[in-house]
Amino acid sequence: MGQVFLHHPMIKIKMQEDIILGLCPFLSVSIATGVKMIDIANASHTSPSDPSGFISIRRSIQILFLIITLFVGTIFYQFVAQLESGAVPTITRPPGVEAFLPISALVSFKHLLLTGEINDIHPSALILFLIICTTALVAKKSFCSWICPVGLLSDGLAKFHNFLFKKSLKLPKWVDIPLRSIKYVIAGFFLWSIFFKMPANALEQFIQSPYNTFADIKMLKLFTEISTTSLWVITALVVLSILIRNFWCRYLCPYGAILGILGRISLGSIRRNESNCIRCGECEAVCPGNISILEKITIHSLECSACQRCVKTCPSKDAIGFSLFFGKIFLNQKKTALILLLLFTVGISTARLTDHWHNKVPMEAYRQYVLPMPSMSMSPGKISPEQMERMIKRMRALQAAEAKSP
Repeated sequence: MGQVFLHHPMIKIKMQEDIILGLCPFLSVSIATGVKMIDIANASHTSPSDPSGFISIRRSIQILFLIITLFVGTIFYQFVAQLESGAVPTITRPPGVEAFLPISALVSFKHLLLTGEINDIHPSALILFLIICTTALVAKKSFCSWICPVGLLSDGLAKFHNFLFKKSLKLPKWVDIPLRSIKYVIAGFFLWSIFFKMPANALEQFIQSPYNTFADIKMLKLFTEISTTSLWVITALVVLSILIRNFWCRYLCPYGAILGILGRISLGSIRRNESNCIRCGECEAVCPGNISILEKITIHSLECSACQRCVKTCPSKDAIGFSLFFGKIFLNQKKTALILLLLFTVGISTARLTDHWHNKVPMEAYRQYVLPMPSMSMSPGKISPEQMERMIKRMRALQAAEAKSP
């Protein structure tokens, strides 16, 4: 009986998700030891554009989280596909998909501050948001350069940029500074709208609304049923990111703007030792944030993502490093990776233990949203072919359920 239970598809998927999320600290240890050998073996391939050689610990962590993101996305796609088929899903909806719902997370955060409660519509969105904000308070915008899949894509496009252009293209300051303000304006708009303009009673209405409840499915459809406009926008961003390194991250990402502001009071920072610095400029040449490192002792820039490229490329020993508490505790890439993985593992594990990871949206609500029942007030001319197909599937599913019932 126990073996049959363990082989149920829903149990197997849930176990796979638990294993992947639970093994993060152990994976980081393997990465830390294995990559050291890779770095030594590939030392001859080091260049100013890629000071870490063929692969680095940071890159390994990025790839790890990309694999987790793709896994979660695949499971969620299968979950929705089963709903659309009219069947009762045998796959558990993966809570990690809520990482793509930052607006819901912000609303949930204000709701938490006012009520002291974590809502049960998208609890993991709030949990992941709090974990990510914690990484910024510990290691600046490390989420952007160590974990975010878009950051990994930006790094890849930056490499393509370096391949196309012998000298990196940089916008003049009179253009760069106004463009950088865009992401802070966008972030400020959302923060002002939610934390200052939205009244308390509107919070619960938004959280319980169909728009928010099924926002994860809407987000999936943005990719699986991408519109021509969205495709052109994404294409334009890719082209701009090839022409100008890290275009999205530097100028447009509101999430990065929030983390940059939190990183201003981070426990960790890049510090330069003036007595050991030979002012060669290698650190500034590889900095993706285009920070003027040689003009500072401690880097407080909102653009610093603690990627530690400046540390890796520096030819002078102990001239620059990443440390906590103003230079009291120095962290190399291995220690930084372990801290980030530990924050995610502890945060997610705590949410699981306190029952704030999986949402409480009834399965029937998902089925009614994906396959709505036909309304007598709806005229045939107003129903799209897609809606009609979903209604037919819904009716067939109900007929099948009635046939099975005694």
